[in-house]
Amino acid sequence: MARAIMIQGAGSNVGKSMLVAGLARAYRLRGLNVAPFKPQNMSNNAAVTCDGGEIGRAQALQALAAGRAPHTDMNPILLKPESDIGAQVIVQGKRFATLRARDYAKAKPQLLAPALESFHRLCAGADLVLIEGAGSPAEINLRAGDIANMGFAEAAGVPVILVGDIDRGGVIAQIVGTQAVLPPADAAHIKGFAVNKFRGDVSLFDEGVTEIVTRTGWPSLGVIPWFDQAWRLPAEDVMDIASTKGGAFKVAVPRLTRIANFDDLDPLSSEPGLSVEIIQPGQPLPGDADLVLIPGSKSTIADLADFRRNGWDIDLAAHIRRGGHVLGICGGYQMLGQQINDPDGIEGPACSVPGLGHLDVVTTMHPEKRLALTSATYLATGDQVEGYEIHLGNTTGPDCANAWLSVGNRAEGAASADGRVRGAYLHGLFASDAFRAAFLGGLGASSGLSYGENVEDTLDALAAHLECHMNLDLLLSLSTEPTP
Repeated sequence: MARAIMIQGAGSNVGKSMLVAGLARAYRLRGLNVAPFKPQNMSNNAAVTCDGGEIGRAQALQALAAGRAPHTDMNPILLKPESDIGAQVIVQGKRFATLRARDYAKAKPQLLAPALESFHRLCAGADLVLIEGAGSPAEINLRAGDIANMGFAEAAGVPVILVGDIDRGGVIAQIVGTQAVLPPADAAHIKGFAVNKFRGDVSLFDEGVTEIVTRTGWPSLGVIPWFDQAWRLPAEDVMDIASTKGGAFKVAVPRLTRIANFDDLDPLSSEPGLSVEIIQPGQPLPGDADLVLIPGSKSTIADLADFRRNGWDIDLAAHIRRGGHVLGICGGYQMLGQQINDPDGIEGPACSVPGLGHLDVVTTMHPEKRLALTSATYLATGDQVEGYEIHLGNTTGPDCANAWLSVGNRAEGAASADGRVRGAYLHGLFASDAFRAAFLGGLGASSGLSYGENVEDTLDALAAHLECHMNLDLLLSLSTEPTP
């Protein structure tokens, strides 16, 4: 039977996902068969799994760190926000329902069973299961029906390590305060703590560690310095998307309100010859951009309306008149067409809206989601590309005759007559070194990066970082066989 331990945070964005990825790689290098697990995640940055479902992108990275293929059991409950008050609920890789927050709270008790089912299947094939919590267990107003933090720890019978974020300040209060507000039974699950994201001389916090140990009775697993290479790893949270300064070739990316599957940006951001500029709402698209990339969206029609409200439609038209290039991926592809039809009201009230009009195609939304790992050929060079599809809707029209990809015998994508505006449904294109080099070369930019090796090397560096600054022997000794 596998041993398991849960990493919970004293707040959101304390670095849990990255810690679990680093721990997965570190224990794998020690010879253990490791599996990552997150009972409930909220993210529109999803990955398609080998068993035909979808999970949070962070769990896919953790699977890579552990040397495993991503599987729906690694993230059985995935919430994909569609509005400020509602989200699509994915259970074991498949759509379950679209629920408002209040309705989801009522549904949570019935979702604990599939979460535990997935967890125990992972345990059957691993030596160590590393569980990631969500948010903070100190949100005791959400404790009833909880399946993300202490509710899951209690149901699965697993110990917890609490992680605080010193970079935002107040880390002593974060950790000590969490113990103070937790019910005693929940606090008893916590077996130790760690402090993450320290900048400077770690020894300067020795007295702080002593205070936390004295006040909580929990042992310290270490103070972990800021990991400078973190930006090289795929980001999960939309708040982590950032501009990167590199060479003279500029890629401008409008930051859509409901941006989804933005891992397409990661390989481009890693290219030393490129500058990737994330354009925030209210800012114009820069006039000196070489390429405007419109990313995926969880709600294409709503994001298209926001695109216009920001004046980006005017900026984009000017960019094209100046001879600039445009690439739309998935939702961005749909926006570039002449029209988007939603006769069944999948994204809201049934409607038909005009697109940006730069591709002669029309998209019609359908309730069936296309979800697949996909191998394609870049027709310009014959290079093979591995990617994934995750979308609603079907796009047709004259510009589809200018397809620039093929999936088996099926043409994929569309392009304008002059080839300056292109769109396709395939995510993950730029992770292919050959395609990325060919695509950028066609625009006058160069690529010399091996992206896959870059991610693997960064995971190895992260594992070494944790081996140096965290007591991994103690953490492993605190893990136990689940005892529900």
